[in-house]
Order: sequence, then C-alpha cells, then structure tokens
Amino acid sequence: MDNQDLFVQMDELEGRVGSVHAELGLLKQHMKRLLEENKRLSMENHQLRKLLRQGSVFMDTMQEPAAADELPEQEDAVVRLESAQTVPSENEPVPVIGGGHDNLARLYHEGFHICNVYYGHLRTEGDCLFCLSFLNK
Repeated sequence: MDNQDLFVQMDELEGRVGSVHAELGLLKQHMKRLLEENKRLSMENHQLRKLLRQGSVFMDTMQEPAAADELPEQEDAVVRLESAQTVPSENEPVPVIGGGHDNLARLYHEGFHICNVYYGHLRTEGDCLFCLSFLNK
C-alpha cells in the first residue's frame, strides 16, 4: 500500500467520522427537544390530574349523575364535573357579574396563563407580567 492510498483512505475515514458526528449532534438536539416536551407535558398532566381530583372531590359533595356506575373512573369524574357546571342545583347561588374575573384569578393561581399571549398554557417560569397586568385591570 503506497502513501497516496493511505491519505485517500484517511480522508474518506475523516469524512465518514465527520458525518457521524454531525448526525450524532442532530440526534442529541432532537432528544433534548423530546425530553423538554416530555417534562412540560408531565408537569401539565400532573397539574390537570390535581385539578380533576379537586373537581372530583367538589363534585362528590354535589349531586351524582344517574349513570355513574356505567362509566370508567376517569370519565365518571369528567361527567360529574361537566354536569355540575352545566346544570346548577337549587342550593347553588347564581353566578354574579364579575365571577369570570374570579375564575381567571383562580386559574392563574393554579399555575395557568390567563393572558392572550399564552392563554391556557402551564406557567413554568414564575409570574407572567401579561397575566398580572390583566388581573390588575
């Protein structure tokens, strides 16, 4: 094997190693995005489960739907939550004007954005100035 062939093989090997390195970098970036999204979704899922449990406990004190034993447990809690929100009972006070502001304040304190920029997204980085300015109106 002469020197020329060695240099050609070294150049080819260097090119292949460079392309593998670039592909590895892209895979790392993709993995980072997936891990970040997974963490965000896990946090949001945890927050929603907590809200569902709170709503379920609240709904247990209210009236039960007629077909509660026919539904799975998670769907049962959702049905109870929806039925209590859509059908007011006799003991429940009629919502007053301004109740929407209180609901938005409650959502904000539970960790969700209420501003028009990120509405409904989970707040992960502390207070949002847009939300706070909306609450102070």
